[in-house]
Order: sequence, then C-alpha cells, then structure tokens
Amino acid sequence: MKNTREQLDILNAYRELGSYRAAARLCRTTDKTVKRVVQRVEAGGPHERRPRRLVSNTESVKTVIEKKVKDTDGMISAKRLLPVVRAAGYGGSARNLRRAVAEAKARWRRQRRLYRPWVPVPGQHLVIDWTPVKGGLQMFCAVLAWSRYRFVRFARDERRETTLRLLAECVEELGGVPAVVLSDRMGCLRAGIVANQVVPHPEYVRLAAHYGFRPDFCESGDPESKGVVEHLAGYGQRDLVAPEEGWDGDVGRANRAAGLWGLEVNGRVHSEIQAVPAERLEEERQVLRPLPSLRAVLRRAEQRKVDRLQTVRFGSARYSVPSAYVGHRIEVGADDGAVVITENQREIARHPLVGPGEVSILDEHYPTHTRQPARPVRVRTATERSFLELGATAEAFLRAAAAAGTTRLASELSEIVALEASWGRQPLVAALERALRFRRFTADGVRAILDAGAGVPNPVAEGSRLEMGLPDVPVRPLSAYALEAIR
Repeated sequence: MKNTREQLDILNAYRELGSYRAAARLCRTTDKTVKRVVQRVEAGGPHERRPRRLVSNTESVKTVIEKKVKDTDGMISAKRLLPVVRAAGYGGSARNLRRAVAEAKARWRRQRRLYRPWVPVPGQHLVIDWTPVKGGLQMFCAVLAWSRYRFVRFARDERRETTLRLLAECVEELGGVPAVVLSDRMGCLRAGIVANQVVPHPEYVRLAAHYGFRPDFCESGDPESKGVVEHLAGYGQRDLVAPEEGWDGDVGRANRAAGLWGLEVNGRVHSEIQAVPAERLEEERQVLRPLPSLRAVLRRAEQRKVDRLQTVRFGSARYSVPSAYVGHRIEVGADDGAVVITENQREIARHPLVGPGEVSILDEHYPTHTRQPARPVRVRTATERSFLELGATAEAFLRAAAAAGTTRLASELSEIVALEASWGRQPLVAALERALRFRRFTADGVRAILDAGAGVPNPVAEGSRLEMGLPDVPVRPLSAYALEAIR
C-alpha cells in the first residue's frame, strides 16, 4: 500500500518521463503499481485505494449449512457436509467449510433449547451407570439425586448379574429403596427397544419387583436425564482412580479404596447442596420433605448473576427468574420469610424461602417446560404404525407392555395387528382395553379375550352395603310348624 505522498511522487515522475517503467525505476517500485495509480487518478478516483469488501466463499451455502446443523441437532461434521455443499455450488476449501460449520454449530447451541434445572424429590430417584477405568476395570456409579449420597464399586465386567448384584448392594447400603432407578440404556438391563420404549430384561423386572422400585431409562442422548451420574463418574475418575493408576487391575484393592472414598466424600459438605450427604441420607430414609433444621443466614440486597439455567444462588439455595434476565446482575434479598429478586429497584420475582440445597422453581419462568417431559413413541416399522393406529388404547397397551418387560414384544404386536382382519377394529380395541386392565400383554391373551366374546363378567371393586326399606308383613312363629301343632 502506497501512502498519499508516494502516490503523488509516482504521478509527477510519470508526467515528467511519460513511461510506466521509467517512473517505476525512479520511484523504486513496479510498473504495474505505477499503472494502477495513474489509471485511478485518470478515472477520477481518490488517491487512496479503497479496500475491497471480502465475502467468504461459504456465504452462498450458509443456508444449507444451517439447515443441516439444525436437522441433525448439531451432530453432522464438516467432512460429511462437504459433498452436500459441493453439490450446492461451493468451490472453497475444506478448511473454510470447517470454520463455517463450527460457527453454525455455536449459533445453534446458543439458541437450541432452554434447560430447566432438575428438582429432586426425597426418596424418588437413584441414578446408576457404568464407566471404564484404568487397569481393565469397570466402575459402577450410583447417586441419590436428593441427598447426593454416592456409591462406587469396581468389577471386571458389566454383565447383567454383576449389575444387579451391585445394585442390590447399593440398596442395602442406603438402608432403603428409592421409588425409581434411572439408568442409561444399558444393553445388560434391556431386552429391546420398541417405538422408543425400552423393554427391561425379565431378570431386571424381577429384581425391581422384589425391592419395590420402578426401573426407568434415560432418553437417548439427553443430558438432562443423566447429568447427575455422569458428573459423579467424572469426579470418581479424577479423585479416586487417577491417583492410584488402576490398582494394577486388583478388584479387591479397588473396592476397599472405593469404600474408604465413599466414607470420605459422603461425610463432608457437598459443594452444591452445602450439606453432608450422609446426614441428608438419614432424612431421606424417612421419605419426608420438611425444611432442614439448619436455616440459612440471609442478608438483604446481595448482588447475584443469573446463570444459564435462569436461576440465582442465595443462601445455598437456587431460585428461578424469567429468561429475559439471563446474564444480568440483579439484587436478591430476604423479606418476611420470602426471597425477593429485584433489578433497578423493580421486583421481578418472589419466592418462598427454602432450605440450603433446595430449589424453588416457578412454572411461569419456564413456559415451554411446565409439565414433566414424556418420552415420545416413535414409529420405526410398519407393524408399529399399524398397531398405534388403533388409538390411545394401543399406545397405553404398548407402554405398559414395555414397562412389564414383555419379551418378543415386536412379534406380539405383529400377531395382534393380524387379528384385526378376522375380528374387526372395534372388538380388537375392546379386547386390548380388557387385556390392559388385566395385564395380559401377549397375542395369545388378546386372542383368548376375543374368543370369550362380550358375555364375560367384569369384576369391580366391592361397593357399599345395600340398604333397602322393606314393608312389615305378618310372620308366623316357629312353634306353628311343630308336629303337635300340625296334628
């Protein structure tokens, strides 16, 4: 780039010598530079060269990139996207495409979804998972969602027998049974997946029935339903496994170390709930929900920053705010048993006071998550589509059959759908309702109900005693029927 003085020197030299090359030799530059300066001035342009507007070669396929990133929920890679944009007219390099895809994914993650924090209930959820560690060992992790009581053991495999044994050992150590055991979609605990509904293995169902809990499975690729145990697995690897370097694959040494580590971490204050998990476990064993005896000492008008979960932390508890205030600095204070959240002296939220480690959530702050999310039924085969076309009764039958651990559920559904051709839709739907009521989840059970017809009894619960007012009639005494009276 030549400055204004240098360009004037070039113009004067050219006007004096009349040659691009001679002027370039005099000004110690190239003849092409002299030619560009002279032509710019003769065309009436300024002495300064205006920089050109640089347009990325990915602008023409920006819409294609954003659509693919959105359709794949940010999972597609630039390598797999390159043939698509080539067909759309992209002629740039793979490096530029990688940058454009990374920017599109970052934008998509910022606007993808709003996360609502999970509000645990005492005695409700126990979350379990497996993770590999050094030395060829597998680490079994479990955590109670409310008390944050942690249980870790090691094994050489992740077989069903090992998982069920460690789960039973965990329940015995807890001294009680949670209402729900939430796990990943482990191959050792499931018998199959039908229409996105996980069918638990019969042995797992028997164990659940023995202990009295309900087996549940995380949604595939969903961080909201298994983030607690994933965090525990990472913490155990960093704090327990890494210093010992795998115990040389000795399961006994690893489990002894895991027991001592559990006593250590469960006996000190948890950074999130500001309470000791072992003490909270004593409360959780009673399956009650009173406020903790230790109350937070709160001060007025403390500055807090709203996090991405739309909550602020105050007195070791969390309180929700509207989504418009994410990233803002607001004031939080206690006033007559309530927590008041304000910004610039204007009240934006008011919550009842909760104890340390508790969460207060207002549904109006999360308008799209007011209800508990239900796992959808996703049709993948023609048989599933035909069965679900029978209506809401068919969907309820499918969910109940999957939860009961029905084996060969896909083939059972196929046989049930075939019954419509010979019996008709209405009788089949009525038979499904009766099968759902009496928990007969096989095609033979539905066929037996159809064969029985409509005249079968419908048992109901025992009702109240029938009271009827009867008229008074003359009654003869028993003595009138004696043999002496007859004679």
